[in-house]
Amino acid sequence: MRSVCYTATVALLACHSAGFAQTKIPCSQTVMHALPSRAALIIDAKPAGLQIVGTDQEAIHVSCMAGSAETVSEVSLHFSPTPNGGKLSIEGPHLHHGNNNLEVKVEVPRRTNLQVRMMAGQVTVNEVKGDKDIDLGAGQITIASIHDGDYRSVNASVGVGEVQAQAFGTDKGGFFRSFSRKNPGGEYGLHAHVTTGQIVLSGNAQRESNGAKPD
Repeated sequence: MRSVCYTATVALLACHSAGFAQTKIPCSQTVMHALPSRAALIIDAKPAGLQIVGTDQEAIHVSCMAGSAETVSEVSLHFSPTPNGGKLSIEGPHLHHGNNNLEVKVEVPRRTNLQVRMMAGQVTVNEVKGDKDIDLGAGQITIASIHDGDYRSVNASVGVGEVQAQAFGTDKGGFFRSFSRKNPGGEYGLHAHVTTGQIVLSGNAQRESNGAKPD
């Protein structure tokens, strides 16, 4: 019975979001699309406050808010399924985070591999297990809920700014700062880079693990 209900739910999500996969949806609408656990999700975003949260649903759920009706009308969301997951594009002309107050929340399965590219703003990831590759031009990356032994490799770097890796007992500020860690027993890889700004890694990862190399 559970299997039948799950299949029906996934089918309903796919039907509900068929248009979303093919067309751009305005920021004023909430959108959903089936996304299996352990899928790879690419997010290509204009400057925004981007919050990525893990849930127990095998679906991607996207909602956004903006500071003005003009921004709402200009911003659009586009999801394209791929063989191993999907790509979410957050688009809009001349978006400047801080002026538009654009906030986007992306809910994904707890086990999702993420690749995020954004020019400026804030990226927050919480309760998501999987590979993470996040590159931000200016602003802040925060990755929370880092647990013991999750990551086989960690590399976080800033051109100008600060790396706060409290989960690994490291806090470095200044120019060209980076932190790296190896753990052969880990499952995932984590790469985070900000050209100008800050990276925060929080959680309860083992500080005594071998291979930690703050620079």
